[in-house]
Amino acid sequence: MTRWKLLFFITVIFSTSVYSQEDAANPFNFKWDNGFKLESRDSIFSLKFGGSLIIDHGYFQQDTELTENFGPLVSKSGTEIRRARLFFSGDIYHNTYFKFQVDFAGDEVSLKDAFIGISDIPVIGNIQLGHFKEPFRLSVLTSGKYVTFMERGPNSYFTQSRNNGAMVLNDFLDKQLSFQMGAFRNANNNSNDALANDGYVLTGRVTGIPIRDNATKQLLHIGAAYSFRKPDSKEYKVSVKPNSNLAEKYLTTGTIEFVNDISLANFETAYIYGPFSIQAEYLTASVNAVDYQYNFSSYYGELSYFITGESRNYRSSYDGFGRIKPKNNFGGAQKGPGALELALRYSKTDLGDELFIVEAQSEFALGINWYLNPVTRLMLNYTRTDIENKGNLDGIQARFQIDF
Repeated sequence: MTRWKLLFFITVIFSTSVYSQEDAANPFNFKWDNGFKLESRDSIFSLKFGGSLIIDHGYFQQDTELTENFGPLVSKSGTEIRRARLFFSGDIYHNTYFKFQVDFAGDEVSLKDAFIGISDIPVIGNIQLGHFKEPFRLSVLTSGKYVTFMERGPNSYFTQSRNNGAMVLNDFLDKQLSFQMGAFRNANNNSNDALANDGYVLTGRVTGIPIRDNATKQLLHIGAAYSFRKPDSKEYKVSVKPNSNLAEKYLTTGTIEFVNDISLANFETAYIYGPFSIQAEYLTASVNAVDYQYNFSSYYGELSYFITGESRNYRSSYDGFGRIKPKNNFGGAQKGPGALELALRYSKTDLGDELFIVEAQSEFALGINWYLNPVTRLMLNYTRTDIENKGNLDGIQARFQIDF
């Protein structure tokens, strides 16, 4: 299906739902809830349409040492449509849910989500099947629309975020304890694994919320996840960009061949206290090849503070953090400033082996986020990247984002 046929298909569905609400006898309500929502009057059926458009621009500068080691930059600046997505999701009869999402950015349409779930099953909880995010890494489970920096931490590069499979997930103790466990088959961007043979992935995650106080807007999240991966291709590769999708790659393993399996472990924590928040993750990777054992690690820690008084919005264990709603939207009837967030992050990735051209890379990043309203955000990031023993890269990036 070409991108235009797919876009037309989604537009037709969207238009049909819009015009259906004009009939007073129609048993559906159509409303705006940070997205267009169609809901039956008896609340047994709901359908939500939304999308996002994210545009990035970046400028980069190597120091002399880095230029001597890797040559001049192919491009010192760039602009890209980072994301251009449409989705629809819904609930049926209170216990069945679904989501379909595609991305039109880049040269071809890529499938992001296509899954169906059944909820409130006794003992088990929820079962979800299709193409969706594996339960691994807090920053990855948080939508890219709501992350604090323009790019996630370096632990996001060690495996893909979404996959084909089945997952069981449940919450206990009034959602203070949660778990997700899934079995997957490696899939490409079109969710196609028809040619897979023996490859498979097993991923599990447990999280807890030992502190949650809505009155003081205080929350502590902790979690751990493990993923065992047996690639059908017998290959594995890690390439970490310096906090920008526009930047060149310096730290890379290249393609590691004759891989039997990969073991990934990730530990995560986040703490919110009013306008202040801290988030950190630590990942280890063990790659078991026929003739060698590779061991990698990656971590980051970030701080953020809303000088206008807002707090980060914790959605759930599996969904991570969500939308920021300013106390006073910029302009309009409220004539407010919007929400302004300052952020700081340090991260490092260590390949720990002299076999690679670059063994380690660390990054120091500063960020300013301006939320004009709940669906519009401007971002500015500065990143200083130290490619160990090879030189430094400075980058300044800006993002304009609308999502609903």
